[in-house]
Amino acid sequence: MSAKIISGTEIAAQIRDEIKKEVEELKAKKGVTPGLVTILVGENPASVSYVTAKQKTAKELGFYSVQDDQPVDISEEALLALIDKYNKDPQIHGILVQLPLPKHVNENKVLYAINPDKDVDAFHPVNVGRLVIGEAKFYPCTPYGVQQMLVRSGVNVDGAEVVVIGRSNIVGKPVANMLLQKAPGANATVTICHTGTKDIASHTKRADILIVAAGKPNAVTKEMVKPGAVVIDVGVNRIGTTPEGKAKLCGDVDFEGVKEIASMITPVPGGVGPMTITMLMLNTLNAAKFTAGLL
Repeated sequence: MSAKIISGTEIAAQIRDEIKKEVEELKAKKGVTPGLVTILVGENPASVSYVTAKQKTAKELGFYSVQDDQPVDISEEALLALIDKYNKDPQIHGILVQLPLPKHVNENKVLYAINPDKDVDAFHPVNVGRLVIGEAKFYPCTPYGVQQMLVRSGVNVDGAEVVVIGRSNIVGKPVANMLLQKAPGANATVTICHTGTKDIASHTKRADILIVAAGKPNAVTKEMVKPGAVVIDVGVNRIGTTPEGKAKLCGDVDFEGVKEIASMITPVPGGVGPMTITMLMLNTLNAAKFTAGLL
């Protein structure tokens, strides 16, 4: 037996087609174009790459998109004033400040300055609170991508035993909260494992759905997985370079071993990664729909 591969590339393309149609309808019916601003401080190569990809996708989907590049020595006050400007701009529905920020800037202060209704990364405490009580306007992009991959692959989450490895504010905690809600695509029994968990394998072997965001290559091996489980690998680890000089990537799951026992599995690359930017676009579209009174 070899697991069915859940392709994030294919699912993301499907969702982007849906977004593109909705953007055209929103423009035609309400005269509203979803607007996204990405604020980039400094020239961190990884950050430049991420922001460029986000802007390219936004333009392809017909969004109004602004890339606002700021010098690395911008003051905290000036950055907060810039966010305030976009909070008040009716053409902008989503504000994204690319992290990390320079050390002289308080990241929390900056993230908390974003209007929660324009916080399309869903990092603001108001949006975290909305998620926990089941009234989310936006979902954090990577966990949202994970949930969509499960739903669109026909995985029944309702009543399933879900084990999440990792408790970060970006993946582990939000995906656990999303999947335990009494809602479609959720209603699971969720266990979170982390560095303080005494015997992780005793938990992972029970999982119908195993979501791994451990931040460590091959942290999950075949012996830790229940036969027939669905395995979602959120990890991205650089493990050297290819002969062509490109980064060689692997996930947090031993893919070759685990695919022989799982029923479905996500690859790295081409799994969860492509979903993240797509869900950011979906959040921005929804922000525009809220403004237009359609949600």
